Formats: sequence, structure tokens, C-alpha cells
Amino acid sequence: MDKRLLTILRCPISHKGLAVLKKDELARVNAAIETGELTNHEGLTLAKPLTGALVTDDGKRIYPVEDGIPVLLEDESISMEQLV
Repeated sequence: MDKRLLTILRCPISHKGLAVLKKDELARVNAAIETGELTNHEGLTLAKPLTGALVTDDGKRIYPVEDGIPVLLEDESISMEQLV
């Protein structure tokens, strides 16, 4: 992901900055998806693993990245509090 783009992207909910989710955290998210434990903001259980994601600066919410394009829709966001 273009670093210049990351400097202007913001979470549509909290307006916090975004960063690329680290590989170990992405693996943890995907493990929770595989067990059916993770839902998005809309309440739908996630069925397929993420290939990439952006995380808010405070680490509370992530947004999937599909084919290199961030999906910055509130309903598609995932609360990281589910992984505690």
C-alpha cells in the first residue's frame, strides 16, 4: 500500500489514522475467522480469511483490504475487541 495514501486515509467512524495490520495480527484475525468467532460491524459472521487489513491508530478497529483496495465502510469494519 502506498505510504502517501496511508497518511490521508482515516477511519470513517473514529476519524483516527490507519496503518497496515502486521502479519502476526492478521494471522490472529484469520484464525478467529476460521473458527467462526469474528463478525463485522453489521453483525455478519466473517467466512473468508483476509489477505490484508488496515488498523486504526488506537488498534480498536480494522478494515479489510481486497485486491489492494481498502474497504473503508463502517459495516465492513471489524472490532478488535472481539479478539480479547
